[in-house]
Amino acid sequence: VQLQASGGGLVQAGGSLRLSCAASTRTSSYYYVFGWFRQAPGKEREFVASFTRDGRRTSYSGSVKGRFAISKENDKNTVYLQMNSLKPEDTAVYYCAAKRSTSSSFEEANIEFWGQGTQVTVSS
Repeated sequence: VQLQASGGGLVQAGGSLRLSCAASTRTSSYYYVFGWFRQAPGKEREFVASFTRDGRRTSYSGSVKGRFAISKENDKNTVYLQMNSLKPEDTAVYYCAAKRSTSSSFEEANIEFWGQGTQVTVSS
């Protein structure tokens, strides 16, 4: 599976951005689970959001819940991350990620496929 992330940029605090992740496989398939991670300067990569194994529900980290929304457009095989009310602490490289739909959790150690990352910078 190949993942191509885009949509990052520079935005002021309180603004919005939408990231896109084009996948080389069908996002409508339940065979893969898709999501997003991020890595801020000097910090470890952390989970941001993902779909559940059945693709019908979503999961978010506590720091973005209520501000970010993951979605997908199956006709385009694209996964999105809508980011609203952005804060300077959201500044990071954002990675789309995928793993086969197994019982293992959607955490970094279990991710099988990574996109190349897109930089998001939020100015105060």
